[in-house]
Amino acid sequence: MELGPVGVWTFQLEGVPVARAQELVVELEELGYAAVWVPEAVGREALTHAALLLACSRRIVVATGIASIWWREPMAANAAQRTLAEAFPGRFLLGLGVSHGPSVEGMLGRTYQTPYSKMVSYLDAMDSALYLAVGPDERPPRVLAALGPRMLRLAAERADGAHPYFVPVEHTAFARETMGAGPLLAVEQAAVLETDPAVAREIARGHMAMYLGLANYRNNLLRLGFGEDDLADGGSDRLVDAIVAWGDPEDVAARVRAHREAGADHVCVQVLPPDQVTVPVEAWRRLAPALL
Repeated sequence: MELGPVGVWTFQLEGVPVARAQELVVELEELGYAAVWVPEAVGREALTHAALLLACSRRIVVATGIASIWWREPMAANAAQRTLAEAFPGRFLLGLGVSHGPSVEGMLGRTYQTPYSKMVSYLDAMDSALYLAVGPDERPPRVLAALGPRMLRLAAERADGAHPYFVPVEHTAFARETMGAGPLLAVEQAAVLETDPAVAREIARGHMAMYLGLANYRNNLLRLGFGEDDLADGGSDRLVDAIVAWGDPEDVAARVRAHREAGADHVCVQVLPPDQVTVPVEAWRRLAPALL
């Protein structure tokens, strides 16, 4: 799979009709981005969404960032992955994650416990699932949403690598050291194209607010040396600047290079529009020359 060094991570495709989302992915491909990462939360079903985006494009990799293991049975996930891998060789990357307690318990009504063991059993069931249709020529790749050392090691041992989200460069170095030299490390990096510090940090805090309320992300930041004071009141300037790259395109490109120097193979840049909703197509265009 030619994942390339830089891709785009975006929620905003879910805010437009599918036909418009397809047009935008074609433009991302024409701009030279190697991959587009799409989420799964309370919008489109991730693998269906991926199929629609793959069908309209020719080269770009479509990755799920991240498909929840609570949303579908392992046999269904295995069948969907193999179907897409056969139809679009080398272009679909399945990202799997354990999600978060509030989502699993509050929206699905299921008990969120032992997420690591849940992932292990899910991968076991995927790997042993019966699939009798025509499949891909090679085993399709998968990555795991991983932050802590146990999940990172699992990503190295039972998947093709990891997709850390909401992390500073220090975590990239930690992840590479934990996983070793071989596995894929595809890191998400949020970015704001704004040179005014106050404005940029306000946009960044709007994005960060939800994540700072989730235990998985909070615990990871505390493990990296941030304090409770950094996590309070929308995040300290120190934390905001570590999580969100802001400035001009060259500033964002510098942060991408920092992740790459710390061990990332691929960095998917999530541009944050001021309203968190508008598709940041102009920013993708501005960033392309600096990133690619």
